[in-house]
Amino acid sequence: MILVQILKQEWPKNWPTFISDIVGASRTSESLCQNNMAILKLLSEEVFDFSSGQLTQFKAKHLKDSMCNEFSQVFQLCQFVMENSQNAPLVAATLETLLRFLNWIPLGYIFETKLISVLVYKFLNVPMFRNVTLKCLTEVAGVRVSQYEEQFATLFSITMAELKQILPLQTNIRLAYATGKDEEQNFIQNLSLFLCTFLKEHGSLVERRGDLREGLLEALHYMVVISEVEETEIFKICLEYWSHLASELYRESPFSATPAPLLLGSPHHDVPPRRQIYLPVLSKVRLVMVCRMAKPEEVLVVENDQGEVVREFMKDTDSISLYKNMRETLVYLTHLDYTDTERIMTEKLQAQVSGVEWSWKNLNTLCWAIGSISGAMHEEDEKRFLVTVIKDLLGLCEQKRGKDNKAIVASNIMYVVGQYPRFLRAHWKFLKTVVNKLFEFMHETHDGVQDMACDTFIKIAQKCRRHFVQVQAGEVMPFIDEILNGINTIICDLQPQQVHTFYEAVGYMIGAQTDQVLQERLIEKYMLLPNQVWDSIIHQATKNVDILKDAETVKQLGNILKTNVRACRAVGHPFVVQLGRVYLDMLNVYKCLSENISTAVQANGEIVTKQPLIRSMRTVKKETLKLISDWVSRSTDPKMVAENFVPPLLDAVLLDYQRNVAAAREPEVLATMATVVNRLESHITAEIPHIFDAVFECTLEMINKDFEEHPEHRTNFFLLLQAVNTHCFPAFLAIPPAQFKLLLDATIWAFKHTMRNVADTGLSILLALLQNVSQEGAAAQSFYQTYFCDILQHIFSVVTDTSHTAGLTMHATILAYMFSLAEEGRVTVPLNPAMPASNNVPFVQEYIANLLKSAFPHLQDAQVKLFVTGLFSLNHDIPAFKEHLRDFLVQIKEFAGEDTSDLYLEERESSLRQANEEKRKVQMSVPGILNPHEIGDDMCD
Repeated sequence: MILVQILKQEWPKNWPTFISDIVGASRTSESLCQNNMAILKLLSEEVFDFSSGQLTQFKAKHLKDSMCNEFSQVFQLCQFVMENSQNAPLVAATLETLLRFLNWIPLGYIFETKLISVLVYKFLNVPMFRNVTLKCLTEVAGVRVSQYEEQFATLFSITMAELKQILPLQTNIRLAYATGKDEEQNFIQNLSLFLCTFLKEHGSLVERRGDLREGLLEALHYMVVISEVEETEIFKICLEYWSHLASELYRESPFSATPAPLLLGSPHHDVPPRRQIYLPVLSKVRLVMVCRMAKPEEVLVVENDQGEVVREFMKDTDSISLYKNMRETLVYLTHLDYTDTERIMTEKLQAQVSGVEWSWKNLNTLCWAIGSISGAMHEEDEKRFLVTVIKDLLGLCEQKRGKDNKAIVASNIMYVVGQYPRFLRAHWKFLKTVVNKLFEFMHETHDGVQDMACDTFIKIAQKCRRHFVQVQAGEVMPFIDEILNGINTIICDLQPQQVHTFYEAVGYMIGAQTDQVLQERLIEKYMLLPNQVWDSIIHQATKNVDILKDAETVKQLGNILKTNVRACRAVGHPFVVQLGRVYLDMLNVYKCLSENISTAVQANGEIVTKQPLIRSMRTVKKETLKLISDWVSRSTDPKMVAENFVPPLLDAVLLDYQRNVAAAREPEVLATMATVVNRLESHITAEIPHIFDAVFECTLEMINKDFEEHPEHRTNFFLLLQAVNTHCFPAFLAIPPAQFKLLLDATIWAFKHTMRNVADTGLSILLALLQNVSQEGAAAQSFYQTYFCDILQHIFSVVTDTSHTAGLTMHATILAYMFSLAEEGRVTVPLNPAMPASNNVPFVQEYIANLLKSAFPHLQDAQVKLFVTGLFSLNHDIPAFKEHLRDFLVQIKEFAGEDTSDLYLEERESSLRQANEEKRKVQMSVPGILNPHEIGDDMCD
C-alpha cells in the first residue's frame, strides 16, 4: 500500500518505466508475479475507484490516461497467466486483479479478444474460480454500449449453457442454499447479481432475438427460484430487478395496464407484445411478493425470536426500507394485472379463514401486502376487494381464541384499514364501523394494540376529517358529537401519551369544521375534561400556592399541557379560544414554578435539577412554551398576537430566563422567541432590544467556553439570531457597537462549530448579514472598515479545516460575495489603514496571500499567487469557485499526507437529495406508489 501511495506521486513523471518494469519482473517468477498482481490491483483501485478528492482533478486525469495508455502490457500479462499458468493461487490473484480493471479498461480488450470465452469456458465451471469469474462476467454485463450487441448475445448464451451444467434448472435452489457451504451460497448470490445486471442492461436485446428467447425464460426461472431463497441480501438483489422490470413494463404503456371494470371478461385483452413475454413469470413474482412482504413501519405488534407476540420498540430501519421497495414493486405488478394480484390475495385470505395456511407469519405478510397496494386499483375494484377483506378479517377476529391470536388479527385489521382512506371516505358505514372497532381496541391491554389503535385513529382522522363533522346519511348528528359525548368511556384505559395522540386525532376533525360558532362549541366540549382538572388545580393554588410543590399535581399539569399542545397542533389558529381561556393562569403557573426551581437550586445547588419533582416542574415550563410556540406558528393574525399575547409572554419568561442559574434556563425560551420573530416579523421589531437584553449575553456566556455544553441552547440561540437577522434587521443596526461586535463574534463562533447544524446556521446568518449590511450606505462602509478583513480571516480558517468541508458551498458563496464587493468598488472605505489612498483589491489579494503563507509555509509563492488570482477571476461562478477552493485544499492536504476523501461530502449529499426529489416526482405520477399518508391532504380529502 505504501508503494502505491508513492507511485501516485512519482509515476509517470519520475518513474516513467514503472509499468514495463513490473510486467517484466512478473515474467521471472510466479510468486513475484502474484505479488505484483496485488500491487496492480491496489493501484487500479486508488486511481479509478478512490481518486475523487484524494488527487487534484488534473493529477487524477493524468494517472488514468497513463494507465490506459500502457495497459496493453498489463493485459498481455494477465492473458498469459490465464492461458498458461497451472499455479491456482496465481490464477486466482490474476482474476481478482482483472476484476478491478474491468470497470475502466478500453472496451476492445473485453470484446475484441478471447477474454469472455476464456472466462466462461475455462474458469466458470471450476469451483475454485467460479465466484470471481462470475463477478468478472457481471462487471462485463454492466457495460453500456451499443456496438457490441453480438458479443453480449454470445456472453449470455454461453454463460447460460454453462450455468445449466453447474446448476440444473430443476434444482431446488431454496433448499440447496439452506444446506450449502459458504462458497456455494456465495455462488447463488453472485448468480443473482449477474442475472440482475445482464437483464437490466441488455434485457431488450435478448427479448428481440428469437434464438435467445429460451435462454431469457431460463434466466427468469432462475431469478424466480432465487427470489425464494431465505436470505434477505439475495432477495434484495432479485427485488431490484423485478422492480426495474415491472416499472419499465408499466411505463411503456401505463394505460393498457388495468382494464376498466366493464372489460373484466376478456383475459389479457390488448396486452402489449413485450409484456406478453413476461406474463407467466410475473404471476409467480406476485406470489413471491405477497408471501414475503416485509413489515411496514406502522405495524407495532410483532412476533419476537422466542415466538411471543410483543410490541416493537426499536424501529427496524432495514425492514422499513425493504418494505418500501417491495411495496413499490407490488404496486407496479398490480397495475400490470390487478385481477391476478386480487386472485392471489383472495385465495391466500381464504386459506387463512379456512385454517389451511393459518399462521401469524402468513396472515401478517398477506395483510401487509394487501395494505401496500392502496391506490393501485380502480376505485370500484378496490371497493369490491376491500369489502371482502375487511369482513373476513373482522370474522377472523371473532373466530380466533387466545390473546396472542387476537392481537395479531387486530394489528392486521388496523394496518389494512389505515391504508385505505379513499375507501373509507367513500363508505361512511365502513368508516364508522372501523372507528368503533378502533375504540374497542383502545381497551385491549395486549402490548402494542392500544398504541396501534391510537396511531391508526389519527391517520384516519387526518385523511377523513371532514366526514366526522358532517351529518351523514342515516345519522342524527355528526359523528364528532358522538365521540365527544363518549370521550370518558373511550379513553379510560389509555396511557397519558395515548390520550395525547387521541386528542390530536379529534383535533384534526374539529379543525375541519368551517362554521366558527359550531367550531368554538366543539372546542369547548372537546377540552372539557382537561379543563375541569386544570380549573380545580388553579382554584386550589389560589387558596394555597404550595399545591404547586406537590409531585402528583405538577405531573397532572404537565399532562394537561401536553394534551393542549397536541390539540393545538391539530386545530391550528382557532385554538385561540382555548388558549385565551388558560393563558394568564398558565403564565402565572410558569412564574411560580420558576421561583420554586430557583429557590431549590439556591438551597441545594444545581444537582437538584435532576430530582423528579424539579424535572416535572421543568416539563410544565417546557410544555407551556411549546404550546405558545405551536399556536403562534399556526396563527393567522400577527397584529393581534403582538398586541395581546406577546406582552404577558415576555413579562413572564424573559426576566426569569435572565435571572435563573444556567442549569435551570429553558432552551425552549430561545426557540419560542425565534418562532415569535419568524411569525410576527416586523410587528415584533420594537421588542427585539428588550428580548436581546434578557437572553443574549447570559446565553453567550453559557456557550462560548467550548463547542459541546448546552447543545439545545446553542442551536436555539443561533436560530433566534437568524430569525432577527432575516425579519428585524433594523433592530441589529440600533444596538450599541459593543453589543453588535458581540453579535458578530457569536456568528463567527457559530460557523466554527463542530455541530454541523449550528455551523450551517452561522454561515447562513453571516451571508444574510453581509447582504443586509450592503444596503445600508454609511453604516455599511463603517462595518467593512471594522470587520471585512477579520471575517475573511475567520472564513479561511474554516475553509482550510478538514472538519468543515461539508460547508464548502457556503464558504465559496460567502467568499465570492465578499471578493465581488471589493472588486466592484462597493467597499469604498480604504481597508488598508497604512495606505488610505490605495485600491482595495491588491490589498485584499496581498492580505490573503500573507494569511495563507503564514499558515502553510510549504506552499510555493507561484501556487499561492495562482490561487488568489483565481479567487477574483471566478467570483461570479460559484461552482467553478468551489472547485478552485477544493483543488487548493487537495494541494495542502497532499503535502501533509492527510486523507482527502471528505472533500466531496457535500456533493454526495447533494446528489442524494436530487435523486430523492427526482424519485418523488416519478412516484407522484403512478397511482398507488406513494403511501396514502405521504400524500398532501389537499390531494385527497
